[in-house]
Amino acid sequence: MITRKSKREIEMMREAGKVLAKCHREIAKLIKPGVTTKEIDDFVELFLEEHGATPEQKGYSDYPYATCASVNDEICHGFPRDEKLVKGDIVTIDMVVNLNGGLADSAWTYAVGEPDEKTEKLLEVTKTSLYKGIEQAMPGKRIGDIGHAIQQYAEAEGYSVVREFTGHGIGPTIHEDPQIPHFGLAGKGPRLKEGMVITIEPMINEGVWQSKMDDNNWTARTVDGERSAQFEHTLVISKEGPIILTDQDDIQDN
Repeated sequence: MITRKSKREIEMMREAGKVLAKCHREIAKLIKPGVTTKEIDDFVELFLEEHGATPEQKGYSDYPYATCASVNDEICHGFPRDEKLVKGDIVTIDMVVNLNGGLADSAWTYAVGEPDEKTEKLLEVTKTSLYKGIEQAMPGKRIGDIGHAIQQYAEAEGYSVVREFTGHGIGPTIHEDPQIPHFGLAGKGPRLKEGMVITIEPMINEGVWQSKMDDNNWTARTVDGERSAQFEHTLVISKEGPIILTDQDDIQDN
């Protein structure tokens, strides 16, 4: 069932989004050769505690960490670990923040060290894909409009769009209807309505779009070993236009 959120629920999610966005801005300062994703995960857990929040995905279906940390060919749900990041890696940090019952979800892909031209393009196209999808998140549009815009752009740039994992509704639980595919046909799917809160989170691959699952039954990676990047925001469908709740540029430093 697709639900629309009250003003009070949206305000709670907005506050959670502010904490999440601040956390990602701090993570960006930590990403460098020699740091481990387990160190980043420990930082996130402490940061959220200091801000009165909790990592919602920790314990969700027995997931054991505060973040997902997906490196290079890992598409999503990578486990934080003690292996050091090296120059040339890319790492996606994904988290869901719970602040007093309000939820927000955002993933961001970071380059480790100075990125080369190939890495810069992958990250730029993936981030632009996210915003191409967000542009379609208006009342009266359909879910297929979001995926179509993302797919058309990413494939025209020479990349592929992961099919097996989608965006979703969120709040008060971590995953709700509707699913938001990042591919598809314009004009198809449920109609977007004011007050819906969704995530858009395209996963864009350098090679083919198909994935395979690791033995941990969580981590998905590309079948061809090529890299995958992801950017994600939580947003509200509003008659004034999409309202991004996890915008890192819309927060104060203090």
